[in-house]
Amino acid sequence: MIKVFKLPDLGEGLTESEIVAWLVAPGDEVTLNQHIADVETAKAVVELPSPFAGVVSVLHQPAGVVVHVGEPIVSFEIGGPAETASAPPADADIADAAAPTQQREANLVGYGPAVERGGHPQRRPRPGGGSVAAELQPAPSIEAHQPVAASPAELEPAEAEPAASAEPAGAVSAGQRPRSTPPVRALARDLGIDLATVTGTGRDGLITRGDVRAHTPESAPAAELHGAPALESGGPATPDTDRGAAPRETRTPIKSLRKLTAAAMVQSAFTAPHVTEFLTLDVTPTIDLIDSLRTDRAFADSGIGILSVVAKALCLAAGRTPSVNTRWDEQAGEIVQFHHVNLGIAAATPRGLLVPNIVDADRLDLRGLAAALAELTQSARAGTTAPAALSGGTITVTNIGVFGIDAGTPIINPGEAAILALGAVRSQPWEYQGEVALRKVLTLSLSFDHRLVDGEQGSRFLADIGTILANPARVLTMV
Repeated sequence: MIKVFKLPDLGEGLTESEIVAWLVAPGDEVTLNQHIADVETAKAVVELPSPFAGVVSVLHQPAGVVVHVGEPIVSFEIGGPAETASAPPADADIADAAAPTQQREANLVGYGPAVERGGHPQRRPRPGGGSVAAELQPAPSIEAHQPVAASPAELEPAEAEPAASAEPAGAVSAGQRPRSTPPVRALARDLGIDLATVTGTGRDGLITRGDVRAHTPESAPAAELHGAPALESGGPATPDTDRGAAPRETRTPIKSLRKLTAAAMVQSAFTAPHVTEFLTLDVTPTIDLIDSLRTDRAFADSGIGILSVVAKALCLAAGRTPSVNTRWDEQAGEIVQFHHVNLGIAAATPRGLLVPNIVDADRLDLRGLAAALAELTQSARAGTTAPAALSGGTITVTNIGVFGIDAGTPIINPGEAAILALGAVRSQPWEYQGEVALRKVLTLSLSFDHRLVDGEQGSRFLADIGTILANPARVLTMV
């Protein structure tokens, strides 16, 4: 009989996903929960396990297209008496099975049935009844990508094997799928490069970002990547002896993370009445503290930096001004006061801006915050952040100083009351003990929702953070 698998809701109410790559082709025999495709949601790249054991009959969608939840994507031919093709179980079960790319569970029972009784799918119970997704821990980053002043380290993915790409009705090319990671495949799509024409220089032939960037359009035609049409251009390129045959413009479809981010920012900007305040201060004592910790054997490998200290100061200040850690619930007509701090960290990634959060950040010490920040940033840039980690934040901090920016007017993350932007630390002439001296100076920018935070409350919150950074010893008077 034929079983039709429809695109599930991969969590957080997402309505569409892009099929990054098929790992199976028609005629391939698959097992229950076998990784059959990489799917990119607006929040993360996830592995799609097979809900059935059988033979792939039809791939309804080629790689590179955006598919809406509920649309058929693949059909399986399985043994047993013929019956009407059925959809997978409920979305709640499906979400448990979807794990970020590079997170693998050998005996993961996903949204497919382990046993069927009377034609109804039955899920195999998990020990303790917990969620599979909750049990999975982020695996080491396959590719640590640093957008600012850092070069990516190419690592070998665990148990990565080449798989056949799909070819339904001639829509997807046949042959082996080039060995690469999801971020590398995304880069190739953006550049219009077919990975099948790229020779990998990584371990065991793994294609790296450098391989893709070195494969210029002159040496590799901008053909279809895994069946996905190349990016549209404004028309055929006009030959120009000075500039070559480069196109005059490139059109990129608005989808996935960029689409979600745009919608969220528009909603926040035109719903919450933003107020932004600025505070420029001497943070030389904080920089001296960080330097002293780095020379202390007990903290040498802790990774404590200016962002870690600001995050800790924010958590302490939020306890003294609770209104900045609230949410406006329009539907219920209530103000929700949080008694914990889930600290969102705005992270620039190859896919766009992500804001994963550190749960209960207020309960962590400075070393714990530094470790959480490093893990969170690495997983975000590698594209392995779980969708659940991208929701539930209560207040956000963004470090625009890494780009050399002093100040800005950040837009509040939807559902939160405030966001703090940390500017660049600069050596500047500053009044110090009645004289002018060269000091370490930075600017903090705080945007808050004036429905939830009054001007006096926002100012006091920002002043508390500034007091801690200007004189870390003053923390003793605040706790």
